[in-house]
Amino acid sequence: MSTLPKTENILLEHQAGWLTIWFNRPDNRNALSKELTTELKAVLNAVRDDRAIRGITLRGKGGVFCAGGDLKGFRNNYQGGGQGGGQSVDDIAASSRQGGQMFDLINEMPQFVLILVEGAAMAGGLGMVCCADAVAVTKDAKFAMTETAIGIPPAQIAPFVVQRLGLRTARRLMVTAHRFDGKEAGRLGLADYVVEDAAGLDQIQADMHAQVMRCAPGANAVTKAIVLATRHLDRDGQLDFAAKGFAECMLSDEGREGVASFIEKRKPVWAEQE
Repeated sequence: MSTLPKTENILLEHQAGWLTIWFNRPDNRNALSKELTTELKAVLNAVRDDRAIRGITLRGKGGVFCAGGDLKGFRNNYQGGGQGGGQSVDDIAASSRQGGQMFDLINEMPQFVLILVEGAAMAGGLGMVCCADAVAVTKDAKFAMTETAIGIPPAQIAPFVVQRLGLRTARRLMVTAHRFDGKEAGRLGLADYVVEDAAGLDQIQADMHAQVMRCAPGANAVTKAIVLATRHLDRDGQLDFAAKGFAECMLSDEGREGVASFIEKRKPVWAEQE
């Protein structure tokens, strides 16, 4: 397994091929401070190419997932503490772009990404939810894209909200700052699973772990790349990209083992780790 970086704002748990990343700043409702996001990106980059880690879960300590951007940090760092001045438009834009790259990283992780939400998932926290492969929430969890209500756009999360919810729903939620609960998150398609409480989230993680461990890690990584490539490749490009991924997997050790295990009526080696 990869060596994980030391962290102070997030807690890491690795067990049975699964990495759970806990946001651990309940004092500020696990807001996306520079310190927290820097650590999160470091961890994800450290395990990105590690196929021994089959799945990744993002959760929040203190009964809250993530309150979104660090507004005190915005005021102090960008707006000069509210006294005027502060950073330039170009400096703030560069910082925003870096934040957007964090959402790209979560969205494009080769591993299965599960997000479990209790409490609030607001603004950037909601955007992060939209980057997952699967989402489970408690029925009383709280959601909103609150940016427009405080005079800024949900800039870097917009593509991921559209990706998850579709343009029609995404634009309505963004320009109304509509607040909704976990049950509505299920109806909207934001959540795949709606459960009663944290114990229900634990069960979803156990279920997802069992399912993902049946799948070949390399094939899952290539599958996610093919799916995400549909966003920017034309049809000819999609055909070529998918064909190359299929061929490389077919001739890989993993592909040979998978076909052999089916013919021989046994579990493939990766499923034996369940």
